[in-house]
Amino acid sequence: MKTLRVLFLFLLGGALLPAAELPGDKALAEYFRKETARISAQNFANIKTLEDWQRERVIAKQQLQEMLGLSPMPEKTDLKVNITGRVEHDQFFVENLHYQSMPGLYVTANLYVPKNLTKKVPAILYVCGHGQVKTNGVSFGNKTAYQHHGEWFARNGYVCLTIDTIQLGELEGIHHGTYREGMWWWNSRGYTPAGVEAWNSIRGLDYLQSRAEVDGEKLGVTGRSGGGGYSWWTAALDDRIKAAVPVAGITDLQNHVVDGCIEGHCDCMFMMNTYRWDYAKVAALIAPRPLLIANTDKDRIFPLDGVVRLHKDVANIYKLYGATNNLGLLITAGPHKDTQELQVPAFRWFNQFLKGEEPLISMPAEKLLKPQELKVFSSLPTDERTTKIHETFVAAAKPVVPENKAQWEKQRAGWLDVLKEKSFRGWPEDKMVPNALNVRGTSEFEAANVTMWNFTSQEGVELPLYCVAKGTYQGAQKVRLHVVDEKGWTNLLSGLLAYQAGKMGEELRITPSIKPDMLAWLRVVADMEKENAALVFLPPRGIGLTAWDPDPRKQTMNRRRFMLLGQTLEGMRVWDIKRALEVLKAEFPDRPIQLVGERNQGINALYASLFVGGVTSVELIEPPASHMTGPDYLNVLRYLDIPQALTMVAEKSKVMVTDAKAEDFQWANEAAGKLGWPQGKIHFIDAKAAAREKARSLLK
Repeated sequence: MKTLRVLFLFLLGGALLPAAELPGDKALAEYFRKETARISAQNFANIKTLEDWQRERVIAKQQLQEMLGLSPMPEKTDLKVNITGRVEHDQFFVENLHYQSMPGLYVTANLYVPKNLTKKVPAILYVCGHGQVKTNGVSFGNKTAYQHHGEWFARNGYVCLTIDTIQLGELEGIHHGTYREGMWWWNSRGYTPAGVEAWNSIRGLDYLQSRAEVDGEKLGVTGRSGGGGYSWWTAALDDRIKAAVPVAGITDLQNHVVDGCIEGHCDCMFMMNTYRWDYAKVAALIAPRPLLIANTDKDRIFPLDGVVRLHKDVANIYKLYGATNNLGLLITAGPHKDTQELQVPAFRWFNQFLKGEEPLISMPAEKLLKPQELKVFSSLPTDERTTKIHETFVAAAKPVVPENKAQWEKQRAGWLDVLKEKSFRGWPEDKMVPNALNVRGTSEFEAANVTMWNFTSQEGVELPLYCVAKGTYQGAQKVRLHVVDEKGWTNLLSGLLAYQAGKMGEELRITPSIKPDMLAWLRVVADMEKENAALVFLPPRGIGLTAWDPDPRKQTMNRRRFMLLGQTLEGMRVWDIKRALEVLKAEFPDRPIQLVGERNQGINALYASLFVGGVTSVELIEPPASHMTGPDYLNVLRYLDIPQALTMVAEKSKVMVTDAKAEDFQWANEAAGKLGWPQGKIHFIDAKAAAREKARSLLK
């Protein structure tokens, strides 16, 4: 029993790794801080002249379209505008309407039009924040909460189109996919509701320009909170916007990632940060057009310090244009609230830049109508896609099975390129980290010797490796790297303890926590003894010793932080496995390396093997068959899915798929057949029955 306790403490690092050195929450916070600072430092690092920025702007605009899921830009189909009602006021009228920004993607809106117009007038697109108005389960849309803005503009000589968002509109879609719905596949699809809101806004501009009352050369955009965010996306993407006033809708990456503001925002506030931007670059795309950045000084989710830093960076771009008068910073007292102190300067800004006037603002913005009067639908359309637009807005790839070697080689090369550029762009440079193992301790036990190593995965990320070998690990003939998740790590440790206890006979009964997963451990240990293999176990970051606060909300928000850094947690675990393979190759030169992974970590191992040579085989244990349910990597589903990655690996390494349905990987089998690969390159194993039988023999 003493031997077992010592072994258990050893494997947990209790005697070898002081608690102060464990990379936990404090280390994760430091990691986020450094990555954020690195991104911020390079945001405008190469911009010295106006010519530099003008070249960069062309590229940046294309990148922003892509990061919003708008590359290629959707086709501008018939808006199919339907005016469902009209409300009269002494000074203006309101048309309740809907349009389809793409077929089935309904946008409900109120169009405020001044009465007695004698000429075309400027128009404002007002995009709403999250201001739900709902009675008896019926949503009137957040447009009714912001009606006072449209009414003020109409009473002061503007046409104003106020549009609902897909979240909290009359058709209630989702902004909270990763925030609370566990839809991590949004990252893999490259989908963000910010892209839908931007597209709906762009099509709203199309509609405004179609109206006879509107001067289509004088369009402005504004909104607050979520609407402030959508104002940024719209003005940055569409040069038809001639003046913009985003209110409380943007701050910098430091506020979001380091200071925790991301925890107060749903997914609509963020682009998929593939190209690792700080948010000042979004704002800079509006230059040199008139831009007023408006905020309050006590806004918890758009803090003042970040807004000021962002304004300072954007001001440098306006200086390059010689257009500093077109940039304003408005800070008023108050919390995150739609206050009159914010409204009045916004009205003055549009008067100045869209009308060339600066009259005294004597009229307050007041709500003059009942929410029911502004409702668009009497019954919801049956052909709507709005509530589930996240499923189709960004198309998933449908890879074609290659017919020949040339076609396959082109596919493979293209996929490897997009993985590097679109999914794993946030990986560090290889030269930044040492390529060596640091021995923390060794111990001898009845059946095996255990060595514990640390290695540097990237700056600030130290991970353990555990090597189990018969005798000294230097004498092993091959290496098996086993990548574990939390369940696998616990079960494998328990399995090792059970195996040791099994050698003592009756003491096996003192391990009631051992589950059937122990059988996998017994099979692995038997292979070690039979094949003289060094079994190396890797818990990637956030698993085992490096686990972070287990609170589900904190886990969710940390995963969202990774996305804001142009990474995903699972994508960085792929990097961890890649680095582990590299240091093991240096430690075990000229010896074959096998790779094993469980569930999501099996898929991470699969992808890691694409970037490291010399892996002779890869075994996936209970793997998911798609990134829709498996690990999330940025944008990956826009190009390929797990069966295609498996096929790429199978070309150079034997692939074993354990306890999964072969039909889920049919694409890989078909491709292997078309390419004439020998049978056995992809091998499916129903391991459970065989493992039980083998375990019985081991336990006799």
